[in-house]
Amino acid sequence: MINKDFIKRLPYSHPFLFVDEILSVTDEGITGTYTFDPKSYFYEGHFKDNPITPGVILTECMGQIGLVCLGLYLMDKQQIQENTSFALSNTDIDFYTAVFPGEKVMVISEKEYFRFNKLKCKVKILNAKEELVAKGTMSGMLVKNHKKQ
Repeated sequence: MINKDFIKRLPYSHPFLFVDEILSVTDEGITGTYTFDPKSYFYEGHFKDNPITPGVILTECMGQIGLVCLGLYLMDKQQIQENTSFALSNTDIDFYTAVFPGEKVMVISEKEYFRFNKLKCKVKILNAKEELVAKGTMSGMLVKNHKKQ
């Protein structure tokens, strides 16, 4: 497991942080997990009497682990300045099964390329039974962090 300082560097916080732990990371990919809190705000109306995790939230979880965390690691390796992060620029995701409140998921991402300040990855998300929840490609680009004056 990668130390918690790595997760603290992410540009997200509760209730929009969808990374619990990073299990492994290399120049070629990353694996991490997240457990969806049954009390999360998005379950209140999605769907009435049968809550499931919205696809946009699953996509965000995939992006935070599979793109941004991997991007931060690759930035460190290339000694890219600290005031920089990744912004999602493109997704092409297919969904196969639902994720319910309280479920733990695993995101696995494989780098396709990291060049010209752009990262593209093949990303998939599995449930606790190791069933494929969703898979596809995601791209992101380096951006300067903006702080409010």
